[in-house]
Amino acid sequence: MDIKPISPDISVAPQIQPEELAELASQGYRAIICNRPDGEGADQPTFEEMAAAARAVGLEARYLPVVSGKVQDSDAEDFGKALRELPGPILAYCRTGTRSATLWSLSQASTMAPAEILTAAKNAGYDMAGVVRRIVNGGKTPTDTGDAKFDVVIVGGGAAGISVAASLKSRKPDLDIAVLDPADIHYYQPGWTMVGAGVFEPQSTARTMGSLIPKGVHWIKSAVAAFEPQNNAVILDGCRVVKYDRLVVCPGLKLDWGKVDGLVQTLGKNGVTSNYRYDLAPYTWELVKGLKSGNAIFTQPPMPIKCAGAPQKAMYLSGDYWSKVGRLKNVDIQFMNAGGVLFGVKDYVPALEEYVKKYDATLNFFHNLIAIDGPGKTATFKVAKPDTEATEVTVDFDMIHVVPPQVAPDFIRVSPLADAAGWVDVDQSTLRHKYYDNIWSLGDVMNAPNAKTAAAARMQAPIVAENIVDDIKGISPTAMYNGYGSCPLTVERGKIVLAEFGYGGTLLPSFPKWILDGTRPTRKAWILKEQILPPVYWKAMLRGKEWMAKPEKVSAK
Repeated sequence: MDIKPISPDISVAPQIQPEELAELASQGYRAIICNRPDGEGADQPTFEEMAAAARAVGLEARYLPVVSGKVQDSDAEDFGKALRELPGPILAYCRTGTRSATLWSLSQASTMAPAEILTAAKNAGYDMAGVVRRIVNGGKTPTDTGDAKFDVVIVGGGAAGISVAASLKSRKPDLDIAVLDPADIHYYQPGWTMVGAGVFEPQSTARTMGSLIPKGVHWIKSAVAAFEPQNNAVILDGCRVVKYDRLVVCPGLKLDWGKVDGLVQTLGKNGVTSNYRYDLAPYTWELVKGLKSGNAIFTQPPMPIKCAGAPQKAMYLSGDYWSKVGRLKNVDIQFMNAGGVLFGVKDYVPALEEYVKKYDATLNFFHNLIAIDGPGKTATFKVAKPDTEATEVTVDFDMIHVVPPQVAPDFIRVSPLADAAGWVDVDQSTLRHKYYDNIWSLGDVMNAPNAKTAAAARMQAPIVAENIVDDIKGISPTAMYNGYGSCPLTVERGKIVLAEFGYGGTLLPSFPKWILDGTRPTRKAWILKEQILPPVYWKAMLRGKEWMAKPEKVSAK
């Protein structure tokens, strides 16, 4: 038997035989559902045979036959009713299991999120792309798709989405463009590290989405539920359909707070904070100012994460404050890094190590936060060093700065656009999808091996815009992305190590070394971060003015 569990209560399988039911019962199943009409195949037992054999071993049986490829809404309703009435766990079967998986997916659509359903079916080996509109529509066949159609549809109104919309409009003003994003507020997330250090006010990092959407670009204030690339369609929550000639996918990352046991319940209190959330960054500064002595822990989860330097930036700026107010000798700083290196590009590590030493911080590699007890002020880490058996260690804290695990959004991971790891699958040079020629992706959600930073999106947006315009002209992409990313490592208030690098850790400095040596802490880099980059972000990058971001071109073929 090829049994494929979908949930603890339901599994599906291809055709089973009467003599296999005793084994099913021994495995704990209590009922079967037959979704295959009698006489569909010559080697198929009748339902009457199956029901008699089921009764003999104490299983209940129900007959809900569905013609292959013709699952009706009423069939899904009957399947859902059977799930409620029959004792579980249940095994449903048909010729291949696909009809049973489809019936389950549609029957759960009114109570489960589409991404959860698609994930469960995918994990069982069944692709529900063919019924995704019905799943999004609560399990019902849509009666009115209400299609809207645009030249370019952009999924995500963050740094990448608005920048690429503006860059497209600057190149081709007549393009009919729509940005899909449910958020009311757009955040300058690189500023949150500075909020957590008392340098920026939180409100300076937030503006209304409506004020930033480029003139002439439609803003559809809705979340995306699924993609139908074969139909050039995006399915929105509520089953509205938006069609496109070309699609740009850049919704950012999902911060998976729930992956750390106990974290959600204690965020923002009990000394537990994070600069990865707008509302928590001020609490970081409150804790830093208030800590007179004790244990200060700073965590970094497994890669990839947005702004890989941000976990240690919080540590450096906190240590700098405690040093300046004379408390550093009373504070034990611990950096808990799930990875094995301080920073992924070795040229910047010596300067960073000097500050680790200055703040007397202890580096703990291969330590991944798995649980936190806020009231008890303890954090538990899985320690998985190479070639050694994994262990767990629990440490006390007085304050802890947590960086959550990060993954692609659910609707991306279960989509046809994703690679096996869940990221949008692109060519790392052109940022065009590897399989769908009219789809591009940029920002944190795609799988090119670059740093996930706002500076990377600043470089990527003109490249995607240029290549889309090339595609409209009928020529091959001419703009190439070299993996550029930048991470201004705030090692103390007033000095920054300006890490700029591309694919393979190649250094890609924006300035000659005699102007600004990025491998050393400098005041110039701090001024760039504090005074220059925020207005560049708001007034240039989001408006299609490509300051220091002109695409690198190759000859069109």
